[in-house]
Amino acid sequence: MAAAVALSERGIPVTVFDSAKQLGGRARGVIHDDTQLDNGQHLLLGCYRETLSMIEKVGGDIERDFLTLPLQLDLHHHFSLKAPRLPAPLHLLVALLNAQGLTWHERIKASRFMLTLRSMNFHLSDDMTVTELLKAHGQDENLKFKLWEPLCIAALNTPIDKASAQVMLNVLRDALNRTRADSDMLLPQIDFTALFPQRAATYIEQRGSAVRTSCGVSAIRPDTHSPDNHGIELTTGSDTHTFSHVICAAPPVIAAKLLRPLPVLSETVAMIDALEHQPIYTLYLQYPENIKLPHPMIGLHQCFSQWLFDKGQIAGQHGLLAAVISAEGIHQELSQDELALKVTAELHQEFGIDDKPLWVKVIAEKRATFCCAPKLQRPSQQTAHPKLLLAGDYTAGEYPATLEGAVMSGIKCAELVVS
Repeated sequence: MAAAVALSERGIPVTVFDSAKQLGGRARGVIHDDTQLDNGQHLLLGCYRETLSMIEKVGGDIERDFLTLPLQLDLHHHFSLKAPRLPAPLHLLVALLNAQGLTWHERIKASRFMLTLRSMNFHLSDDMTVTELLKAHGQDENLKFKLWEPLCIAALNTPIDKASAQVMLNVLRDALNRTRADSDMLLPQIDFTALFPQRAATYIEQRGSAVRTSCGVSAIRPDTHSPDNHGIELTTGSDTHTFSHVICAAPPVIAAKLLRPLPVLSETVAMIDALEHQPIYTLYLQYPENIKLPHPMIGLHQCFSQWLFDKGQIAGQHGLLAAVISAEGIHQELSQDELALKVTAELHQEFGIDDKPLWVKVIAEKRATFCCAPKLQRPSQQTAHPKLLLAGDYTAGEYPATLEGAVMSGIKCAELVVS
């Protein structure tokens, strides 16, 4: 949708094909028990400038659409860090020096680590895992488990012993080192389909373009009938469509399936096939309307639930809580019912919630993101076919699998089309 908006803005007509009924892919709205949910509880950072600009371009209002919180990391009863409204990076240093749950010595070590990274311009001469980076800079176990591991899993959706330190530093650089507002956390107050893709669809349709939902593409092939053999044919159902360019924005597994029949794209397909994936589980629990958490967003330490979101405080959906479990772990060995019981028990133990949830909805995205490993080779947006481009959060870029990474890849594809 970002690519479609960028092209429509330049007066280039596009057609968007989406196999799903709802726009948005892995960041879409869903309905359960007459309640509006998302297929996963996402948040944006203030440094996601391309995504926020896109939302505004298609008619969004950042102040109205989001609950904006200053950077804070709160692991209930174990750790608390909150950034004051000071210029970057002073806001982070003050937050680290005042963090609760760390010794004074640990706070100093964490602050020195950030200053060292800043002096390195957040660049490593050779990539390594986040665990290796932390060890090299004297970050002890308490700092690792309370500060760096939660940040890494939230940012990269990859365990620290598998996660790329360089990609982690790219996120820290952009979120914590430029302006204070870059570290703000933006929690959407409307569902993700309404937040951007539906508005984007309206935006491009008003400019003569088309959006076709419930219309999956089954094949992509060069158009051998075009004068220069550079056109692209798409097959949807029993129909064939011809375009000057195609941007394949399908999830990695589907993209590989579509591109595999094209010998010229064998290297691209091999890169996609080599990607490992990481899951994200989101459990929505509807409690009576009087149930609420101490904060709109709060973490738990060494529990199944990693992050909890109070949808009542965020979006006026009172009594609705969302528990997020990112990356691989022992939770994958449980059935959805067993996992729901574990999370319910944690809510009772941590917050004294005695009520039973009225309903629970578990959404398991088993291939939510790629595993963001060190030195990972990611496919370029420009494929070996000059008219066939690749968009997605897994394509080449400095960011992990994030909304910002996806939007940036779409914009890059649009630029390649018009170049």
